[in-house]
Amino acid sequence: MRIVSGVYKGKRLYPGKNFRARPTTDFAKENLFNVLSNYFNFEELEVLDLFSGTGSISYEFASRGCLSVDSVESNTRYHTFIQKTASDLSFTQLAAIRADAFRFLKHITRDYDLIFADPPFDLKELDHIPHIIFSRNLLKRGGWFILEHGRDHDFSANTQFRELRKYGNVHFSIFENR
Repeated sequence: MRIVSGVYKGKRLYPGKNFRARPTTDFAKENLFNVLSNYFNFEELEVLDLFSGTGSISYEFASRGCLSVDSVESNTRYHTFIQKTASDLSFTQLAAIRADAFRFLKHITRDYDLIFADPPFDLKELDHIPHIIFSRNLLKRGGWFILEHGRDHDFSANTQFRELRKYGNVHFSIFENR
């Protein structure tokens, strides 16, 4: 796993062999961030990364200078890895939060410019995540919600759906708070 751009471009990170999280592939991550760079100034963004796993997406946002990155992960070992990596890289704007993503969403009282979620592809509640994000008004006006998922999901009927990006087996459904 590596950071593909920003201050730590090319930095390799090694979460360990026993990590079972499925980090977003470098290819998919690089392409997604190329799209984002055409729409957002990273230095002005407040970001929420749900189901953070190894923290790969959080590090990308932090490396690009985002104002704040809240990285939510329920697994204690993964959360500790995110905390340690953020400290080692001096990412003071990255907050590692150990919490269940659904409980976190239920109680959070702030909104974000961009929310990214990479839940397990077989998570039975995966289809409900966009509804939760929009019903709780967690995105600022013009903000995007990006949901990483497998090919078995189609969110195009959602009124906030903007577009689908496919990179190999990785699919990103992008929603916008209009």
